[in-house]
Amino acid sequence: IVVVWRAVIYLSAVAMILFAIAHLTLLKLLSVVFPGLMKKIHLKMGEKFTMTQNPKFKYEDWGPSFFSLAFIKTVLSVNWCSLGLEAFEGHAAPDTALFTLDGQKTSIHRFLKGNRPLLDEFKQLVKDFSDVADFLVVYLAEAHATDAWAFANNVDIKVHKTLEERLAAARTLVKEDPLCPVVVDEMTNITASKYGALPERLYVIQSGKVFYQGGIGPWGYNPEEVRKVLEKIK
Repeated sequence: IVVVWRAVIYLSAVAMILFAIAHLTLLKLLSVVFPGLMKKIHLKMGEKFTMTQNPKFKYEDWGPSFFSLAFIKTVLSVNWCSLGLEAFEGHAAPDTALFTLDGQKTSIHRFLKGNRPLLDEFKQLVKDFSDVADFLVVYLAEAHATDAWAFANNVDIKVHKTLEERLAAARTLVKEDPLCPVVVDEMTNITASKYGALPERLYVIQSGKVFYQGGIGPWGYNPEEVRKVLEKIK
């Protein structure tokens, strides 16, 4: 079973890379021949990625970034990281190392229900289901670092070179008051790799096993699916 899953992971990564390159090439050609049509298609993509729902960003902020070399590098980096995926529904949840915001080393399993230390949709989930589940935010490598693939008019966070830089970036997230503990991945990105979580992913872990595995964000980020799962548990 593990061998089959590993093969699926590798094939999926290759397919995703080829799809991204082909899609980008097609859009680039359309931008030359039919620029209006290209923008219309691109905006449709933005709807799926929720970019058009964010009043903070205009098309000019995020659209051109998809035609950059930095975007291709990001696609390669994300898929390379996903090759280490070890979290599967019905199987043991990897207990990867993490750091609290004061720099203390901890791990995923220490935050499971009964074993933990004393964004709008996500925060609502926390409010509605805190009686049946413990919530944890794991801050990973910055998805839109300003010195890599970035949108205009976004927060100014560079690629993390040290743990201290990652901790500082995570504290920016804490200002949004996620209503639950926030920890950060090691600089080896071990959690992001084993959970296939770059740039973002939702999980429900029960009794040390993966009970629910969401899709890879942003298109697979669906808090409503988590709500349905927790309602069943509740």
